[in-house]
Formats: sequence, structure tokens, C-alpha cells
Amino acid sequence: MATTKEKRDRNHKKIRSTVSGTAARPRLCVFKSNTSLYAQIIDDTKGVTLAAAKGTDAKKVGAEIAKGALAKKVEAVVFDRGGYVYTGKVKILADSAREAGLKF
Repeated sequence: MATTKEKRDRNHKKIRSTVSGTAARPRLCVFKSNTSLYAQIIDDTKGVTLAAAKGTDAKKVGAEIAKGALAKKVEAVVFDRGGYVYTGKVKILADSAREAGLKF
């Protein structure tokens, strides 16, 4: 029987096989730990992180990552949910980033 981490890793590999960030549309990557929520905007062609945010409140992290992306003149991104189900904190972060001006 696969553990929860093994299932998430399997789902993340499936997602990453189709989702890739470019200079025009970088990848918004999400990671959840037991205590915090992390978000990064990554240009996969260059292997560069353009913006990053972390915290415990998903709404604040979403607004902060959108603010950092807009400061780098990035308006559209590709969303990488990191193998997590699109509910709860992941959905709140995505909705908050959309409200702050990111398009995906």
C-alpha cells in the first residue's frame, strides 16, 4: 500500500510531465509542509526562481506571490499544484493570487 507521500509524488510526476514554465508563462509551484505553505514562480527554461513566498495563511501567501510576480512583470503563469488536491489551502492560494492580478 502506498503512503500519502508516495501518492503525492506520483501525482506530482504526472503533473510535471505536462506542465512546464517558460519565460512568457512561468510555473507557479505550491508546496505544503506541516506548518507552512510555500509558493514559487519558476522559469523552467532558465532554471530560475523569479519570486517566492511562504507563510501559514494561504490568502496572504497568494497575494504576496502575485505581488512579487507583478513586480517582475509576470502577469500570466501556469499553475502547478504539486500533486495536492485542488481544495483547501491550495485553492485559497490560487484564488488569492488571481484576485491580486495573476492570470491562470
